[in-house]
Amino acid sequence: MKSILIIGVALIVMGAAVLGYNHYSYTTTEQVLQIGPITANAERTHTVFLPPILGWLLIAGGACALIFGARSKKD
Repeated sequence: MKSILIIGVALIVMGAAVLGYNHYSYTTTEQVLQIGPITANAERTHTVFLPPILGWLLIAGGACALIFGARSKKD
């Protein structure tokens, strides 16, 4: 299988994942207080939202890569 076809399929899968999961969250630990040897930490959750247009652009790019790969395979 040509690498361009693999890239096209990967882009389509990533685009579908972005459309299915429109956000992801991660947690960071921050030090909020330190008095001598005693420290207090707080865990914060951050959410990153992914716009749906990103998913559609990835799918369109993957489709173009598949078409380009299939056409170049004929030559």
